[in-house]
Amino acid sequence: MTEAEHPGPSEWGENPNGVGPWVEEHGEPVPTDPRYDPDLLAEGDRRNVVDAYRYWTREAIVADIDQRRHPLHIAIENFGNDANIGTVVRTANAFAAAVVHIVGRRRWNRRGAMVTDRYQHIVHHPETSDLIEFARAAGLVVVAVDNTPGSVPLETAELPRNCLLLFGQEGPGVTDDAKAAAAMTVSIAQFGSTRSINAGVAAGIAMHAWVRTHADLEKAWK
Repeated sequence: MTEAEHPGPSEWGENPNGVGPWVEEHGEPVPTDPRYDPDLLAEGDRRNVVDAYRYWTREAIVADIDQRRHPLHIAIENFGNDANIGTVVRTANAFAAAVVHIVGRRRWNRRGAMVTDRYQHIVHHPETSDLIEFARAAGLVVVAVDNTPGSVPLETAELPRNCLLLFGQEGPGVTDDAKAAAAMTVSIAQFGSTRSINAGVAAGIAMHAWVRTHADLEKAWK
């Protein structure tokens, strides 16, 4: 079965950003480039992808992103089936992060990812210790993100290029084991009454802080 036959959660109904069959849209012969999906060319492409990837197969999209993924890894602890993981995956895909690591339970809220998990590398680790071992072997600096005493403000912190940003669950935050293993813990400045911001939102803020420092913005989609 192709993606045209099995649209994801973000592709139900009419997608105003989608395109119809190739011939109707372009009035030209159907391309024979192997990156293109024959079914999408014939039926149209309603997926949640940028225009440059219209009609491409999933495998071709992943291969293209792999050529320019950033050395940024994202990890989130999932010991309580956190509902924010889908948002984290979607944001990691938007910033072309190398891998999203999910620690704890394998099951997570895929609907929140808006089908971007099809194009994002995701690795599961049973325990935090497994993640830390991976990071050390890969030469990644572990940076925990949590508003706790002694943390460094993200706004002034220097995030390493080869970095693994580690997020905790909504509520309890990053586990003590993760904080102990991290090279540093950074916090996000807040000015209102709430004790914390949504874990998915925090992940997006931290990823963008890394992008502002290390990414080649000339390669971003316009």
